[in-house]
Amino acid sequence: MKGRKRSIDSTFKKRKKCPFTEAGVKSIDYKDLETLTQFITERGKILPRRITGVSHFHQKLLTNAIKRARYIALLPFVAKD
Repeated sequence: MKGRKRSIDSTFKKRKKCPFTEAGVKSIDYKDLETLTQFITERGKILPRRITGVSHFHQKLLTNAIKRARYIALLPFVAKD
């Protein structure tokens, strides 16, 4: 590996930007199921920040909205087999 040059593209990854910050969203509504289902896996798990690129502030709002939607039975807790 000595003397081998690395390409710039492989060493530096572009940082993901928060979709909520870019859209100017101040709060996340628990009744907006289209938005919430984008951040849930098929099994019903909440996707982590490192995968989605959501900021810390909006991730907290997102998890609270998903949990509220689950309590009201708008979203399932787990997927059905």
